[in-house]
Amino acid sequence: MLADTKYFRVDELTVQIYNNEAEMAQDVAKIVSQYLQNLLQQQDTVAVLLATGNSQLKFLDALIALGGVDWSRIILFHLDEYLGISGDHPASFRRYLRERVEQRVKPQQFYYIEGDTLQPLAECDRYSKLLQTQPIDLCCLGVGENGHLAFNDPSVADFHDPYTVKLVKLDAINRQQQVNTGQFPNLETVPQYAFTVTLPLICAAKKIICLAPEKRKAHIVKDILQGEINPKCPASILRQQAQATLFLDSDSASLYQFS
Repeated sequence: MLADTKYFRVDELTVQIYNNEAEMAQDVAKIVSQYLQNLLQQQDTVAVLLATGNSQLKFLDALIALGGVDWSRIILFHLDEYLGISGDHPASFRRYLRERVEQRVKPQQFYYIEGDTLQPLAECDRYSKLLQTQPIDLCCLGVGENGHLAFNDPSVADFHDPYTVKLVKLDAINRQQQVNTGQFPNLETVPQYAFTVTLPLICAAKKIICLAPEKRKAHIVKDILQGEINPKCPASILRQQAQATLFLDSDSASLYQFS
C-alpha cells in the first residue's frame, strides 16, 4: 500500500483513498493478484465476479500486466448485461470483458449473461444456477452515479432480494450515465431493461473490492459513507460488509467530511 494512502473504516466497510486513479488501480491490482495467488495455493479453482465500466479499465490492465496468476484455474462471471443487445454490440458487457479480459488471460471458463436471449426469464434462471454452483471468492464492483451496484438501481434494489439474477428496468440517471460515459450516442439508444446479479449474491462474496474514482462520483460517495444505509442508495449496503473495501481517489473522496 502507498505510504500516503488514507485508510479508515465506516461501520464495517474499509475505505482507502489514493492521490489519483492511476495509483489506486496499481495498488488494487497488487492486492487482488496476491489474494488470488494465495487462494490458488489452497483450492483448485477460484470464482470471480467481474464488473465493467470506466472505473475498471486501469485496474484490469494493471492486474493482467502484473502476471503471477494462474488464470487457467479461474472461473469468471459478470454482474450485468443489457437486454436485447448482441455480444458484439459496442456497449455490450460481454464484448467489454471478452476483449479486455478473456482473450488476454484465457481463464478456465467465462460464463456470460446472454443479453440477446429470446427467453429472458429462462436466462435469469440459467445464470442463477451457474452462480450457485460454487461460492464467489471475489466480487469486483464499480458504483453508479445513482449509487447502484451492478444494475441494482435505487428503484429496484432489495437488500433481501429473493432472486440471484433478475430483469430490471433502468432508471433515468443510470441510462443518462451510459450516454455521458460514451457507451451510447443518445438516451433513445440505451436499452430500458437489463439483467443484474442481485445485492444478496454480491454480499455473499468472500471478498469485495469496489472502485469508485473520478469527480463525478463524489456526491454518491458522500451519500454511501455518510447517508443512511438504505436501498435508496444501494451501495450503502457495503457498510455492512466486513469483507468489503471501497477504493477512492482524491476526486471521488473530495466531498467526504472527515471527523
